[in-house]
Amino acid sequence: MLYHLLYPLSEQISFFNLFRYITFRSIVSFAVAATISILWGKYFISWMKRKQFGQIVRDDGPESHFKKAGTPTMGGVFLVGSVVGALLITGNFNSHPLLITLFVLVSYFCLGFLDDFLKIGKKNTKGISARGKLLWQLITAGLAGFFLLKFNVVDSTLHVPFLKGVNYQLGWFFVPFIMFVIVGSSNAVNLTDGLDGLAIGPIMTSVLALGVISYASGHSEISNYLYIPYVENSGELAVLAMAVFGAGVGFLWYNSYPAQIFMGDVGSLSLGGMLGIMAVLCKSELLFSIIGGVFVVETFSVILQVASYKTRKKRIFKMAPIHHHFELLGWPEPKVIVRFWIISIFLALVSIATLKMR
Repeated sequence: MLYHLLYPLSEQISFFNLFRYITFRSIVSFAVAATISILWGKYFISWMKRKQFGQIVRDDGPESHFKKAGTPTMGGVFLVGSVVGALLITGNFNSHPLLITLFVLVSYFCLGFLDDFLKIGKKNTKGISARGKLLWQLITAGLAGFFLLKFNVVDSTLHVPFLKGVNYQLGWFFVPFIMFVIVGSSNAVNLTDGLDGLAIGPIMTSVLALGVISYASGHSEISNYLYIPYVENSGELAVLAMAVFGAGVGFLWYNSYPAQIFMGDVGSLSLGGMLGIMAVLCKSELLFSIIGGVFVVETFSVILQVASYKTRKKRIFKMAPIHHHFELLGWPEPKVIVRFWIISIFLALVSIATLKMR
């Protein structure tokens, strides 16, 4: 909102002309979000401890996690709150891509908040039923997909990465595909959030990669040069991406091993959904499977484990999601976390490099 107040003053005060540049606002967005997150996080954790709003640990999880019971959760409140706070200063809310992304982010934030609150209030791991949670996610994603096509924010073309000019026109069938990407991304990030700092690392690398692609796709000359689809005003998602990265830095200050606070569903569901809609808006839905490869592997490890046990009565992994498998193999928790971070960084860099493989 501050952008809309300050930029019009650029004719009188030349300094405010800087606000026209996405790159400048992205840097400011990062700094503001990181500062808010670090400062707010300290007081939020203290408040959560006083209220005794602690994590409920699954009794079927690794024994090493039992000691984490009672650690404050719902850290996604100050994480996402810091993102919104930064955007109130640097965001251009005339951008339809930004508004639709915020719609998904806020809706899934409300879902996660309610789920976490019910878990804490009832002192169990159930929360909202799986069916109710999925219904909420599908309705939100369906509305987002409908408005994207209805108002021509994006077209219904599915672009194949690595290949120039290879695409498929899906028409209104693009809406169910959008729903699959958003809901799948949200739940995949939620599954990954099982170790101290494990989820936030790949979230940060993924959002940076998507931010770069969004900036390129929102710039007519760059998108034309790289042979990627041009999406009007999608460059504003780079400002959001840097806000998430900054807030993630602040959150990691407290969530790194040993964690002082956990993200909770309020953070993982909302940020996962946000990554999904960002991938749709920069026409990188298929490429997102590489960018968020860590989330994909975590999800498939659960699917394979369940399918194997139901059909063969045998487990493929010692425990799913797969990060628990490595824990039970004897890997120290910090080693699992850092190695997953390294993989996510590598995948993000590979994804950005593919922009020239057209």
